[in-house]
Amino acid sequence: MSLNQVGADGHTSTEHTANSIFDDATSGPFSLKDLARLDEALTMASRETGLRFTLFIGQLGADTRATAEDLHARSRGDTTEAVLVAVSPGQRVLEVVTGTHAARRLPDRACALAVLSMTNSLSSGDLVGAIVNGLRQLSDQAGRPSPARH
Repeated sequence: MSLNQVGADGHTSTEHTANSIFDDATSGPFSLKDLARLDEALTMASRETGLRFTLFIGQLGADTRATAEDLHARSRGDTTEAVLVAVSPGQRVLEVVTGTHAARRLPDRACALAVLSMTNSLSSGDLVGAIVNGLRQLSDQAGRPSPARH
């Protein structure tokens, strides 16, 4: 089963595991329903596109872009096919970082449109809804992976 695990640093990553994220999720800022929505959105975006979507929610420091790029580089697996959505509600900042192969399917314009959409949802106070809708928009823009050529 593919689940998204939320680490102590707020970073969520998709990996194959038999353990549930819900075992110790009750101590965080999200309800179990919120975590389930985030998990489903990350899983569906990854499954539909073949890209690996990850999520970070937390402080990004003074240089938000550099921190987001560092988080992306340190994520597990092949980062060339990965997309990190980093959200720092306290700083009012969103960053989307794409690997080199993922960037071919998600150009800067597509990421900027998703960030704009997420920003509008965040202004109404809906953090989870903003992330879910942003992931859907990025997934729709990336489309399905092209069939392998032989």
